[in-house]
Amino acid sequence: MSCLVKICGLKHVATVDAAVQAGADAVGFVFAKSVRQVTARHAAFIAANVPENVLRVAVMMHPSAAEWEEVQTIFCPDVLQTDADDFQDLVVPDDVTRWPVIREGAIAEDGELPNTFVYEGKTSGQGEVVDWNFAAGFAVRSQLILGGGLSQVNVANAIRQVRPYGVDVSSAVESSPGDKDPELIRAFINTVRATPNPRSK
Repeated sequence: MSCLVKICGLKHVATVDAAVQAGADAVGFVFAKSVRQVTARHAAFIAANVPENVLRVAVMMHPSAAEWEEVQTIFCPDVLQTDADDFQDLVVPDDVTRWPVIREGAIAEDGELPNTFVYEGKTSGQGEVVDWNFAAGFAVRSQLILGGGLSQVNVANAIRQVRPYGVDVSSAVESSPGDKDPELIRAFINTVRATPNPRSK
């Protein structure tokens, strides 16, 4: 069984469809300030045909209660992904899965971990590769979704070394900042699917 694959920062129907058709397990829509930012209404529109077996992820950063309420009400995500501390101040329904983001350097090697979380660099969407050795230590104790600088070129090595529950990609499947490329999406997902995941053994 291969890793969960999330394609993040989608802005157009065509690239959402490309991600789904290529076999993505999750598609992410960014509501934080970014070249990939979309409104709740636009995300709901471009994700309208996403099948039930593919998770629709709301990607936020330090949202206010009002901002989260708007996304929750209009977009109706399956998953909320935001910095771990943000969940202390948000009301998240039981039917919305929580994916806390833990940034490199924010937690000690023996620190307490959520059951499932996204591990990435200090700044989201910048292609910062995290320390895979450090990430591997977390991955044996929890369901770690590895982000940070993954691409078709390095994702196979990342899977073999970290043994993550999932992988998360954004900038490396773009033809220009914020614009996803269907061919790069397919190539990334195909590489992940072709890489045996030691975690599943």
